[in-house]
Amino acid sequence: MPGLMERYRERLPFCADDPVVSLGEGTTPLVHAPHLSELVDSEVWLKLEGLNPTGSFKDRGMTCAVSAAVREGAKAVICASTGNTAASAAAYAARGGLTCAVIVPEGKIAQGKLAQALMHGARVIALRGNFDQALTLVRALTDRQPIALVNSVNRFRLEGQKTAAFEIIEQLETLDALCIPVGNAGNITAYWKGFAELDVAPRLFGFQAEGAAPLVLGKRVDQPETVASAIRIGNPARWEEAMEAMTASRGMVRAVSDAEILSAYRLLAAREGVFCEPASAASVAGLLRYGADGAARVACVLTGHGLKDPETALHQAGGVIPCEPNLTAVEEAVLG
Repeated sequence: MPGLMERYRERLPFCADDPVVSLGEGTTPLVHAPHLSELVDSEVWLKLEGLNPTGSFKDRGMTCAVSAAVREGAKAVICASTGNTAASAAAYAARGGLTCAVIVPEGKIAQGKLAQALMHGARVIALRGNFDQALTLVRALTDRQPIALVNSVNRFRLEGQKTAAFEIIEQLETLDALCIPVGNAGNITAYWKGFAELDVAPRLFGFQAEGAAPLVLGKRVDQPETVASAIRIGNPARWEEAMEAMTASRGMVRAVSDAEILSAYRLLAAREGVFCEPASAASVAGLLRYGADGAARVACVLTGHGLKDPETALHQAGGVIPCEPNLTAVEEAVLG
């Protein structure tokens, strides 16, 4: 399957002879959610971005950002990350023959994401601070050193991520509302860019965790906290663009609690057969809490795969049942 740069080159700022660093990203499933549809009395679809190559939507933007870095002659890339950007940057840098450094908040990154970054050969720096401090530092560093910054402040990231909007409209043709988690606010900005280029305007409903909800509060959060580590961000880089997108689409930004996020996380796995990471479930938690607001057809963006954060899954799931190696014991264990 060709990557998104091959599929959408005419809509991206790349020429036919530009280098392409790809892992076959994009073309992720959009699946109907019958149980969720019944609960909210709307037709609900789930965009499974966790089925990108490194398990998150970040790959859409990273193929463009790293390809642009190679085109411009960069030898190294860097990012600040809560986890998914680190994993994606490390993978695409390895694919493109570049060195990669990632700065993550110490003790605040899920083990699955950390393992990915390390396995792909990135230099991983654990900062004794939060994501917002990490992003400030890498931006300053790239002003001093010839290293390409591949966070969502990089315009090529948004170019790649907008293609998810193209895919949704290609499959559904019409869409009334999009529910999406909001952390650094690049993804919701990118979706609106994609929809605008297609001249469609579904309402954008962005959802933040209550402990990391600067857009909802209207002010930065100095010490953001939430179980949804991918959106544990207190000062989004794309703050203004995201608010403009929600205003222009007649949407809104709202907060959901960690308990609501985890409830939606479990519901998706148990009733829809979809295993996403906790931050992804914020889109569904918001839909369940606030409703579809009259939207007949809704798409929820699930940004990352559940295996990104195995610790949370194991804490939320039922326990393993021990069993002796004989038929009676197995029968009792199976039948309860």
